[in-house]
Amino acid sequence: MTLLMAFLIGGAICVVGQLVMDLTPFNVTPAHILVGFVTVGAVLSAVGLYQPLVDLGGAGATIPLSGFGHSLAQGVLEAVKTKGLIGAFSGGLEATAAGIAAAVVFGYLMAVIFNPQG
Repeated sequence: MTLLMAFLIGGAICVVGQLVMDLTPFNVTPAHILVGFVTVGAVLSAVGLYQPLVDLGGAGATIPLSGFGHSLAQGVLEAVKTKGLIGAFSGGLEATAAGIAAAVVFGYLMAVIFNPQG
């Protein structure tokens, strides 16, 4: 049941992004979706609405971009409790440092291996 819920929640998040790109009259690019999903995830997390989705969908809710926004917001909230105002600037990076580092390292490796044409 856990795998099914992760698939359904993650799939629903992806379907929303695809529908926004396909059905809006504006020229919505994947970059707009990226920024929008991270922002929506952070806002929903800050008001307490994203954690129930994580509890229900597990990796289906934490792996998409909205999950990154959730991690940022939770890191900031936790750091503000322990470090005060300075935590608002450092907490998000501390909470997501492993993911950011992995994205940089693997992005570099793929660029070296596949020689992108840009």
